[in-house]
Amino acid sequence: MSLYSLARPLLFLLDPEKAHHVAFGSLDTLEKLGLPGCLMQQRIAEDAREVMGIRFPNPVGLAAGLDKDGEHIDALSRMGFGFIEVGTVTPKPQAGNAQPRLFRLPEANAIINRMGFNNGGVDAFVRNVQRSRFYQQGGVLGLNIGKNAGTPIEKAADDYLHCLERVYPYASYVTVNISSPNTKNLRQLQGGDELDALLAALMERRDRLADQHGKRIPLALKIAPDLDSEQIARIADLLVQHRVDGVIATNTTLARDAVKGLRHADEAGGLSGAPVKAGSDRVIAALHARLGNALPIIGVGGIFGGQDAADKIAAGARLVQVYTGLIYRGPELVADCARALRTRV
Repeated sequence: MSLYSLARPLLFLLDPEKAHHVAFGSLDTLEKLGLPGCLMQQRIAEDAREVMGIRFPNPVGLAAGLDKDGEHIDALSRMGFGFIEVGTVTPKPQAGNAQPRLFRLPEANAIINRMGFNNGGVDAFVRNVQRSRFYQQGGVLGLNIGKNAGTPIEKAADDYLHCLERVYPYASYVTVNISSPNTKNLRQLQGGDELDALLAALMERRDRLADQHGKRIPLALKIAPDLDSEQIARIADLLVQHRVDGVIATNTTLARDAVKGLRHADEAGGLSGAPVKAGSDRVIAALHARLGNALPIIGVGGIFGGQDAADKIAAGARLVQVYTGLIYRGPELVADCARALRTRV
């Protein structure tokens, strides 16, 4: 029995946001004491993949959102991830939405959150990244950027460009998050004209930064599961047109059909976990049908075991990320997924 399986019932007695801080405090302590075996029961064999021009030691990553400020990168790196994505970070610090803003739905293996990009701002974020041994030792680190809640949607590009400038030197890749449901009007940026303009500005700035820093950092776009076929096709075409390096599918959903009648089901925010799997797989398959091999897809949403991860690859993803499943299952999920994907490309 893993340490996490023993700790989880106690953590689940706490308010979800308090449990989050307690769990991370414990992980950081174990890391500082040099006890990685408490975090990971077995070593994950290397299963390298080259995606977006990056060599990933294995195809199982951590999705953004769990470590918004990049404060716990080294502890998380002990869990066997092939890559870690931290953020979403915004130019200025912001408190996010009012508490309570995080809710468990254990009967559905799900979570609803309306955190609202709570973070300490991009300058503090960069300092945390620089301090991490994982970064210093060349670990694959995705840095996820967003906009401040107080920035008008028509000025959103300014926030993304500011964050891109600041995180660029320290990222293995940068993810542009336009799909959180918890920042007013943010998903509007997934629309055709808005997305066209945003991608044009980002890619032009990325090219300038590549010249300035002497390295080309890949950019990926993170999209929602609540898109119809026409919207998916339009996004896919714009990704190719603007030579974006990758797409992450998907973020949380606003749909509630799968959790109707459960406690907290009517809370506002994005639903993650097992109920998102079907929608995520649908978007991945639609993207892959439209994109072919033009650019890689990173699959996230509803992964609770190796078969779920394999389903993402079968739908067209090249890599996968976990988040809610990690909260319910702990680090053993990473090993389970890695085993299931060892024979898949």
